[in-house]
Amino acid sequence: MRKIIPFAIAAAFALGACASGGGSSEATKGDASSAITAAEHETKRAKGKGYEWRDTGKIIKKAKKAMEAGDYDKAVKLANKAKKQSTNALAQYEQQKNAGPRY
Repeated sequence: MRKIIPFAIAAAFALGACASGGGSSEATKGDASSAITAAEHETKRAKGKGYEWRDTGKIIKKAKKAMEAGDYDKAVKLANKAKKQSTNALAQYEQQKNAGPRY
């Protein structure tokens, strides 16, 4: 019981700091550029396996347009979505690479 209470107190302070908006949550052009680069890299890996999902490239294009328009928060959000899709595509590849009919 004694070990749980300090952990609970530390967790409460950590959550409070996050909720209070301890820092600026606005993305910068560098953040957007990095997120788009990471998404493009992950998508290239998925494409190399033949498992690129249909809309991932479209989402990256939207992220680039948002960055050009100065909406860096939207660009980061879209790039992260595209990266997650590519990560999921790679996981799908790993699960299904040996799939086939069972006789």
